[in-house]
Amino acid sequence: MNSFSFDTYISPMTWRYGSPQMRQLWSETWKRKTLRKIWVALARAESKAGLVTEDQVKEMELKVNDIDIERSLELEKELHHDLMAEIKTYAESCPTAGGIIHLGATSMDILDNMDAMRLKQSISIIRKRLVSLLNIACLKIQETKNLYCMAFTHIQSAEPTTLGYRLSQIAQDLLFCLKELDALDIRGKGFKGAVGTAASYQLLLEGTGLTFESFENLILDELQIKAFTVTTQVYPRSQDLKVMQVLSLISCILNKAALDFRILQSSSIGELNEPFGKKQVGSSAMPFKRNPINSEKICSLSRLVHSFEANAWDNASLSILERTLDDSANRRIYLPESFLALDECMIVEEKILSSMVVNQDAIKRNFDKFGVFAATEKLLMETVRNGADRQEMHELIRNYSLDAWAEVQKGNTNPLRKALSKDKTVLRFLSEEKAFNLLDASSYCGQATSLSEKVVESVSSYLSSSSREQ
Repeated sequence: MNSFSFDTYISPMTWRYGSPQMRQLWSETWKRKTLRKIWVALARAESKAGLVTEDQVKEMELKVNDIDIERSLELEKELHHDLMAEIKTYAESCPTAGGIIHLGATSMDILDNMDAMRLKQSISIIRKRLVSLLNIACLKIQETKNLYCMAFTHIQSAEPTTLGYRLSQIAQDLLFCLKELDALDIRGKGFKGAVGTAASYQLLLEGTGLTFESFENLILDELQIKAFTVTTQVYPRSQDLKVMQVLSLISCILNKAALDFRILQSSSIGELNEPFGKKQVGSSAMPFKRNPINSEKICSLSRLVHSFEANAWDNASLSILERTLDDSANRRIYLPESFLALDECMIVEEKILSSMVVNQDAIKRNFDKFGVFAATEKLLMETVRNGADRQEMHELIRNYSLDAWAEVQKGNTNPLRKALSKDKTVLRFLSEEKAFNLLDASSYCGQATSLSEKVVESVSSYLSSSSREQ
C-alpha cells in the first residue's frame, strides 16, 4: 500500500524514480528516527558527565521509534521551527527525560550530523550500484572484445573498433567515478554549538572531569561518524558541493553511455537495442516504434543531477560568515532528488547493459558498407612501402572513395575494394590478391582487444583491493 495520495502534488521521486531503499533513506520517518538516535547519543554522553541520569537515557531509548509526524507538524504551525517541534513531540512522550532532550545543543548539531549519516548511507547505495555496473560491463567486454564494428567520429563512420573496446570506455570511466566516490570523506558537524566554538558544551562540562574532546568523541563513536575539526553553525557546505560534483560526474558518464546507445539504436545504424518487453508499447501513434525510452530516461535525469551541482556551489559560496539559512529549503530538495535521480539512472543502466540486444547482422552490414574506406589507409602505406609516391596514391584513393561514397548513398554495394584491387597503378606495387586482402578492415582494429582486457584487469584489481579495505 502507498502511504501517499495522488490528490495533491507529490514529487515523481516519491513513487516513480529511485529504489525503495533510497526513498526510505530520504524519508521523514528515517530522518526523525535518526534525530532521536542522535539525541539519545547526546544524552548518553551527558550521563557520563553526570548531567542526566541513566533512567532518562533509557526512557529516551524506548521512544526512539515512536515518532508522531502529525503531532510534530501541528506544533510546527505554532512554533515555525521544525526541529523545536520535533523536540517537543519527543519530550511529550518522555515525562522524565523530556526536560533534558537537546541539552546544550543547537539545531544544526543534530541536523547536520543526521545529514552526514544519511549522506554516508546514500553513497554506500550508489557505490554498490557502481560495482554492479562495472561487473556487468566487464562481462560484456569479455563477450564482445573481438566483435569488430565501425567506429564513428563526428557521427560519421571512421575506422574499425570492437564493441568490447567501446564498452571498455564506459568501464574505464565508471572505475574513475568509483575511485572519486571512495575518496569522499563524509564528516558531520560534531557538537560545536551555535557558531562552532562549542561554548555551550564547555560550560556544561565544567567541573564534570570530562573534556570536550572526550565528550564529543563519545557521541561520534556511537553514531559511527567523524566530525570536522572546525565548523561554523553548520558543517562546511563545500562538503555538499564535493558530493554533488561526484554525483554529477557519475551522471555525466551515464548520460554519455545512454546517448551513444540511443544513436546506435537508431534505425539508420541499428546495431544495439534496449531490452523490449513482449507487451511494451513504443508509441501511441506508431505501433512499430521501439523508442530507446530507458536511455532517454537516463539522459533526462542525468541533466537534473548535473543542474543541482550549481545549487550546491551557491550554498557553499554564499553561506555568509557563521551561517545563513538560505541553503535550508533547497537542500531539502536537491540532496534527496539528486540521489534518487542517480539511483534510478543506475538501475536503468544496469538493465540496459545486462540485457542489451546486439544486432550482429546490422553490425556486419554497416561494416561491409563503410569498413573498406578505413582499410584504404593500409593500402596506402603498403604501396608507399613498395615504392609508390604517397601523394599520388592518396589522390588516387580519394577519387575512388568519392565515387564509392556516391554508390553507397544510392543504397548500392560498396565497390571500392574491388575497384582499387584492380587498378593498374595499384597493381604496379601490389598483386591483386594482396591489395584485395589489405582492404579487409576486420584486421584493422589495432590494440582494441588487448586494451579492453587491460581495462577489465584494472577494474578487477581495484574491486578486489577496495573490497578488502571496506
